[in-house]
Amino acid sequence: MTDAAAAQPSPHRPDRPEVGTALQFRWRKWDGGPHWVNDEVYLGSDRWGDWLGQRAGWRNVRPGRAFPAEHDSVTLLPPTGDFAYTYNAAPHPTRVYIDVAWDVRWDDGVPTGIDMDLDVVRREPAEPYVDREGVLRSPGDVYIEDRDEWDEHRVAYGYPLDLVDRLEAVAVDLEQRVRAAEPPFDDATAAHWLARLAALPPIAPPEPVTFPAPDGAEGHEDSTATDPADPADASALGAPGPAA
Repeated sequence: MTDAAAAQPSPHRPDRPEVGTALQFRWRKWDGGPHWVNDEVYLGSDRWGDWLGQRAGWRNVRPGRAFPAEHDSVTLLPPTGDFAYTYNAAPHPTRVYIDVAWDVRWDDGVPTGIDMDLDVVRREPAEPYVDREGVLRSPGDVYIEDRDEWDEHRVAYGYPLDLVDRLEAVAVDLEQRVRAAEPPFDDATAAHWLARLAALPPIAPPEPVTFPAPDGAEGHEDSTATDPADPADASALGAPGPAA
């Protein structure tokens, strides 16, 4: 099968929403606590899995924080359930953002997953920048992010050791595949699904999500697929990245 054929939409499955259905991708943490809720629209599926789209201006919300997407993006939910791959349309400086995850699945027509801290990113700002761990990066670098959060949470939440080994291997494999631009992590596959998102008629986003007021404890300021607080947005050569 050619890469072009692999990117073609698969026949509609009855256990999936209709193409063009607005929905929310609901994340949680390992302990069941709420995490990000992203407004999305269902785009369809292909060889790689199910694709969601987020239009510029649609919401990303979690307890204590919310922001609108600055650019269109598409997100792949693979059948393995161990990551969610997001590609942001140019000129967003974070072109690729992959959340290493667990139990990404459809629950009564709603995509859900457990965020497992580690992320694989490819950032393309205009200038070199300093990443979250204080490493000087060049535009286009691919690397694994938020190892500090991973180390903290695997102890605090008691991640099973076999799961730790598996997801660390998943992160390294994804890093290599993104660096090699292996489909579906190539620009052409993402461009295909971004075009499908752009071709949809106007769609109202889902109803806003609200969370109880935070108890005063500061959460980890992890970056997200479309977060404008990304270090690549503002950090130039020698400038510090945001605190974790």
